[in-house]
Amino acid sequence: MKIHFIKRNRIFIKTVTLITGIAFNQNLIDSEISVKNENYKREKMKKTESEWKKKLSSEEYHVLREKGTERAFTGVYDKHFEEGLYLCSGCGIKIFESESKYDSGCGWPAFSEAIPQAVEETQDNSFGMKRIEITCKNCDGHLGHVFNDGPKPSGVRYCINSVSMDFLPKNDNKK
Repeated sequence: MKIHFIKRNRIFIKTVTLITGIAFNQNLIDSEISVKNENYKREKMKKTESEWKKKLSSEEYHVLREKGTERAFTGVYDKHFEEGLYLCSGCGIKIFESESKYDSGCGWPAFSEAIPQAVEETQDNSFGMKRIEITCKNCDGHLGHVFNDGPKPSGVRYCINSVSMDFLPKNDNKK
């Protein structure tokens, strides 16, 4: 009886240790993600359409709230390659790092990856096309689309409207 009790206690202790270790590691992972990106576990921003119209320019409103698109090769960030961060122009969260930006030749700023937890992907079948729409995870603003023709290793091309972003140069991004 005593041996059976000792074995059960050892199993119990090992199980508790394993669960505690997993929980501790997950906390480390969560805190590491939140240190890398304060977008992690953020509550969605909620504004009325009239509040959005007051906050945004007419171009920003058309793209971010009405899912519009700026004309190809007209956006300020298409050929922009300064080091820094790209922010959602609707709410200001970080959405892309300059390291992931490249010239795809498509006429819009292109990125190979988004900052984790910054964007959401949704099937978009508008205009007779099958695409994946990209929206800001914080304010639901339309940013652009993602395609599977990007450079390796990600293989994706985030095709983003310049008007849906603001740029924070590297020297200023300590904020």
